[in-house]
Amino acid sequence: MKEEHSVIKYRGTICLNCNHPLDVSDNFCANCGQTNSVKKLSFNEYINEYFAGVFAYDSRINLTLFTLLFKPGKITKDYVNGKRMRYANPFRFYLSVSIIFFIIYGFSNNYDGILNAEPENIKTELSEEALQDLNKDLNEIPGGVKVNLDSLMALQEIRDTITKKTYKEKYISQKEMDSLSLLSSLNKQIDLYNTFQEETKISAPDVALDSLAHKHTDYNKWLYNKVLDFNLFQKNPKIFINFVLGKMPLIIFFFLPIVALFNWLLYWRRNFNYMEHLVFIFHVQSVFFVLLGLSLLLNEIFNIKFFAGFAMFIFLFYLYKAMRNFYEQRRFKTIVKFLIINVIFLILAVIATAFTLLASFAMF
Repeated sequence: MKEEHSVIKYRGTICLNCNHPLDVSDNFCANCGQTNSVKKLSFNEYINEYFAGVFAYDSRINLTLFTLLFKPGKITKDYVNGKRMRYANPFRFYLSVSIIFFIIYGFSNNYDGILNAEPENIKTELSEEALQDLNKDLNEIPGGVKVNLDSLMALQEIRDTITKKTYKEKYISQKEMDSLSLLSSLNKQIDLYNTFQEETKISAPDVALDSLAHKHTDYNKWLYNKVLDFNLFQKNPKIFINFVLGKMPLIIFFFLPIVALFNWLLYWRRNFNYMEHLVFIFHVQSVFFVLLGLSLLLNEIFNIKFFAGFAMFIFLFYLYKAMRNFYEQRRFKTIVKFLIINVIFLILAVIATAFTLLASFAMF
């Protein structure tokens, strides 16, 4: 009784969150759901509230993850039929899974194949017999002049240095650029800026444009900066890769609604609206990230590339089962639409990847 009186003591007659009128007997606000309490926040209450929210969300995550992985299509069917409180929100769940996946991907992929692809000095190896024949030919030049191989290579290096082309040979004025077509002007301008930067090492666009007597337009400055960025990425591709990966979760999030649109067109005779198709796509993509993320972790543990391919095989089988269970069509129709949607997805993925790379490079 004393405890109940203590609780009522801290109840108010108006909700502190939305100003909705309350009675002291109300535990929660009928309008917004906030607890009816005017008590000042204490450390214990803050911790209890935090963990209550975490564990409530975790319980839904566990059920969502289990149902997603082992009962293809069921969670989407339940969600569109109104059974939603038991599962995590599909959009929120997808974002959480995708962020975790890209973190795992970033740690597991060290880009060895890319970072080690720096140009190496090409060495021509000759056999002892070939070297003897070459020296013999060089020593038998008419006029009694004898030239050894080292001297010939030194002379060639001097000649290359003297005849080396400079940016002045590729120079094109602003007036000439304006008279050319966009593509032709772009090619010549990039070639000039690249040669100029390599020769002068000038990185400031304003200084470079002054030296070249080009206009200080936003386009010229942007193009000169992009030439610098491209040279930087060639030396250290990881910088650009990390930049793109940082944008991928958001890019894919906006890419999936387009896939859902094609799914909607493919099943236009079925009694599903666009948003229900979108929920299905988000659930399926979440499973893709979970399977691929697990394969990356297993690959790191056992150092076997087998897991990624196996995860892709499982996902394709999962996608077929999810389509069949959710849309409830016969096996033949599901297989045909499964093939169509995968072809469409690959085409869209190629377009999205190209757009992502270009847009990322332009915004870097």
